[in-house]
Amino acid sequence: MELCTILQPECTTCATPGSKKKVLELISNLVAAQYPPLSSQEVFESLLAREKMGSTGIGNGIAIPHGRLTTIDHPIAIFIKCEEAIAFDAIDKQPVDLLFALLVPADQCQQHLGTLSSMAQKLSDKQILKQLRKTHDATELYQVITE
Repeated sequence: MELCTILQPECTTCATPGSKKKVLELISNLVAAQYPPLSSQEVFESLLAREKMGSTGIGNGIAIPHGRLTTIDHPIAIFIKCEEAIAFDAIDKQPVDLLFALLVPADQCQQHLGTLSSMAQKLSDKQILKQLRKTHDATELYQVITE
């Protein structure tokens, strides 16, 4: 699945959330603003439920929070660059500054494991990471991540 089909420019941002909880709330608010039938609370609870099973901080300053929703019929992605890295309980104990969040329909989880895997692979490319971290605004961030 092409990233630009699930990640809208409006769901890409640079921010300074300050904490893991705040960045999950930011993701939830961005989703709710772009997809009005969804409530930010519903999205937040889905992301939090997954984090309680284990951190989605995969190391190297990257986290891939994700959740399942019964109220959507297509995947929704969010990409955030934190201006200041935040503690995220990542596997390497390092703070996180790049987050790719994915919300998927509850009945289609298997189909979207490939999306998570391909994003993790893309974010393991040192050149892409360098470009992402050099971006100055959401437009530039979106262009780099969807190339």
